[in-house]
Amino acid sequence: MSLVRVHNFSISLDGYGTGEGQSLDAPFGHAADRLHGWFFRTRTFRRMVGEEGGDTGVDDAMARAWADGIGAEIMGRNKFGPQRGPWQDEDWRGWWGPNPPFHTPVVVLTHHPRPALEMDGGTVFHFLEASPEEALRRAREAAGSLDVRIGGGPSTVRAFLAADLVDHLHVVVVPVLLGRGESLWAGLEGLEQRFRTEAVSSPSGVTHLTFTRR
Repeated sequence: MSLVRVHNFSISLDGYGTGEGQSLDAPFGHAADRLHGWFFRTRTFRRMVGEEGGDTGVDDAMARAWADGIGAEIMGRNKFGPQRGPWQDEDWRGWWGPNPPFHTPVVVLTHHPRPALEMDGGTVFHFLEASPEEALRRAREAAGSLDVRIGGGPSTVRAFLAADLVDHLHVVVVPVLLGRGESLWAGLEGLEQRFRTEAVSSPSGVTHLTFTRR
């Protein structure tokens, strides 16, 4: 069976995966780009956005595993955009422009389903109200024999961890303290018992933690 994977998921030293106060002008709330600066500097990210250059080394080596063997993604609505409640603007097509970097079907979990949204490059957003198990079933149907990536945000990754559906979890611990936001680890005491864990430190100051199902 295909694997369920999480990649490049950044958290602060105090465990927050995003800041407070997400808006159109602040996709990560008060955290701004403090959790993701390591990724934005990599060659992998630069290529994703059509730019040259970027850092190589440990961070880039970890970042570029993001797309290998992935056939579908599952994300929460808050990753797709800043709107809450019933859709007020169905013209909103995500943060990523006309050609998002996913290039696969993407299941967007929401309490307010809407018609599928086809984008350039093969990305198709499907808006579903579903449990983690049902969302994974739908994503696996779309992915075929390939793996499924859980893209975030924190509450979505946490829900799949709580349901024991994640096979590979790559968390990047960034040396900042946010003080508030949305925790990745809340309610997951004892999670480490399910996984083998490896840690790799980077000259950038971040630590890459990889959890692999036992």
